[in-house]
Amino acid sequence: MKRILSVLILLLFHIFSSQAAVPPHKYVRLVTTQGECLLKLYNETPLHRNNFMKLVRQGYYKDLLFHRVIHNFMIQGGDPDSRYAAERQHLGEGGPGYTIPAEFKDSLFHKKGVIAAARDENPEKASSGSQFYIVQGRTFTDAGLDSLEQLRLGGRKIPAYQRQVYKTLGGTPHLDQNYTVFGEVISGIDVVDRIASVETDRYDRPLQDQRMDMIPLTRREAINFEREQAGLPPKSGIFIKFLDLFKPKY
Repeated sequence: MKRILSVLILLLFHIFSSQAAVPPHKYVRLVTTQGECLLKLYNETPLHRNNFMKLVRQGYYKDLLFHRVIHNFMIQGGDPDSRYAAERQHLGEGGPGYTIPAEFKDSLFHKKGVIAAARDENPEKASSGSQFYIVQGRTFTDAGLDSLEQLRLGGRKIPAYQRQVYKTLGGTPHLDQNYTVFGEVISGIDVVDRIASVETDRYDRPLQDQRMDMIPLTRREAINFEREQAGLPPKSGIFIKFLDLFKPKY
């Protein structure tokens, strides 16, 4: 009898635990000198998503600088050499010692607020293992986008729905299909604007250090965030906490 009861308990536990929700996206809290942002990473670019989450969980980005800042363009960081950089030291060459294969998707474009991978001029357009940028950009007119298609995009046409975003929200369309976009800022875009507005030197490095830290949302935090976004209450009861003990934290 005890053996049957044990089997039933294990069966029920398996059923309940298998039904525990998994968030469809990964989220990272970006803490900066100017405030906090919340980043959502795209599932369409799994190589970049997984690598970024790995580095975030390792604490790789803690106290690094946004070392390259250009108003109406982007803010760039992720160079490990920036953590203890001397004043006015030229930065931008550091990384973890590997690259990530490009993951270009037609649906992912350089609208304001996206996070994308920096890279050097390698022919495969492989991404830096750690350096990234967040787009501030600017808005465009139809005439401006037409000119861009001919002069910068080699005749490639920007889809109508993307043109509308570039005309209203803004962005940097000349970077599309050249640098991998792998996430976006979903709250705190004003922080990006503030960093992009600071005074810089001739290398585009801020005169006053703009530091960062990255904190991944746990699996439960991400689930509850998405429930709240859908207008549902968060789940945090004792039973949920018990089930979470048997699930990955992230």
